[in-house]
Amino acid sequence: MDTRSELIPDPITDPAAAAPEASDVDPLVTRCVACPRLVDWREEVARTKRAAFRDQDYWGRPVPGFGPMDARILVVGLAPAAHGANRTGRMFTGDRSGDVLYRALHDVGLANQPEATSIEDGLTLHNTRITSPVHCAPPANKPTPAERDTCRPWLTRELELLRPTLRAVVVLGAFGWQAVLPALAGAWRVPRPRPKFGHLAHAELPATDGGPDLHLLGCYHVSQQNTFTGRLTPAMLREVFERAKGLSGAG
Repeated sequence: MDTRSELIPDPITDPAAAAPEASDVDPLVTRCVACPRLVDWREEVARTKRAAFRDQDYWGRPVPGFGPMDARILVVGLAPAAHGANRTGRMFTGDRSGDVLYRALHDVGLANQPEATSIEDGLTLHNTRITSPVHCAPPANKPTPAERDTCRPWLTRELELLRPTLRAVVVLGAFGWQAVLPALAGAWRVPRPRPKFGHLAHAELPATDGGPDLHLLGCYHVSQQNTFTGRLTPAMLREVFERAKGLSGAG
């Protein structure tokens, strides 16, 4: 497997070996080169750039989660956008999907401001963390199932570290829903048959470790395809986060 990277001098090639004992997954995630197709794509985008951003230095690496590690709510997306998070280095930052997401989080009191333009813009989240099941920008915004599975140890460990405070997970889209269910099957019991994804879908997962149960919520993804067509409106998004806020006690 060719895992050469022009941007990462100390690469991690095996998330399954590196993630389980990590006390902080974020700095390790940024060194991952486990998926050659994604390494090639994210770094090619960083070299060629979009004309509008030609004067900017792209991040071009795996994008870590964003937000406090004592969050009560975890938002799970899909993967970084090529010219959004892959450029800025922060989840949902610098693209229109992020514009919609962070405005909704701000509207319900889970973010200090409605804009996310760069990692230096002063944005902070309240009781909320954002992550994704695939940490690298994929071609056509479509990671493969194998890439999703290779990246899963990072998500599993992130959930383990969040366990003391985490009470609700909001999943943006069906891909994230399918990706997160196996990662949850540690501290919580995933029902059989598995809960189906849908907007405002809600499942309560019983704890297996004596801790609190977990609320799993579905939401249409904040992609332009959904927000431009009205399939997902700002009011619908706010409703999901208000519900997560109430169920998690983050209010």
